[in-house]
Amino acid sequence: MIDFNEGQLLLIDKPYGKTSFQAVKHVKYFGKVKKVGHAGTLDPLATGLLIICTGKWTKKITDLQLQEKEYTGKFTLGATRPSFDMETEIDQTFEINHITDDHIRQASQQFIGIIEQTPPIYSAVKIDGKRAYEHARKGETVLIKSKNVEVMEFEITAIQLPDITFRIVCSKGTYIRSIANDLGKKLNNGAYLSELRRTRIGAYHVNDALDFDGFKKLITENNLD
Repeated sequence: MIDFNEGQLLLIDKPYGKTSFQAVKHVKYFGKVKKVGHAGTLDPLATGLLIICTGKWTKKITDLQLQEKEYTGKFTLGATRPSFDMETEIDQTFEINHITDDHIRQASQQFIGIIEQTPPIYSAVKIDGKRAYEHARKGETVLIKSKNVEVMEFEITAIQLPDITFRIVCSKGTYIRSIANDLGKKLNNGAYLSELRRTRIGAYHVNDALDFDGFKKLITENNLD
């Protein structure tokens, strides 16, 4: 028998379109658990590893959040979006015929190490007690402070313009959307994040995670429903 209220660490493969909060509610409801939280938000338009802790394991959340993260995905070159991803419409386009594979790979190497980045205005960063995206969706002007993050690995795995496939290993708090936007700027062009999947947090890998249906099956098999 699994006692979720006593404490468990769960690896969930969050599907596209679901929020991290919805994933927590899913575990809370089907696991009949009172104390539950996640160790690092994953955007609704992203998929992949979400660590959910219950019971005593919630005390480990801060430590888990500090672990390095690995992501794979795609940047799309030749356009920008205010959210730096697919949430908002394209607001500017650029010609990309002159950009070579070498240009892209050389630009990507400039992001390895400690870098300064500004989170997107469509992000969960708090400004005056509200999330930045709440201000942005109302058309309000917001000023977000830049911060230092670390990119340990940045690998361009395929280039089929306008799409650039990548793998990134980075520190807590790194916005891959901001890397997409900044990469476009390095190329005197535009770019946005068109696909994102979190594959690893520290030693925990998405290959070992349960999807939503898998979690419900776990509950049934342990006679917890």
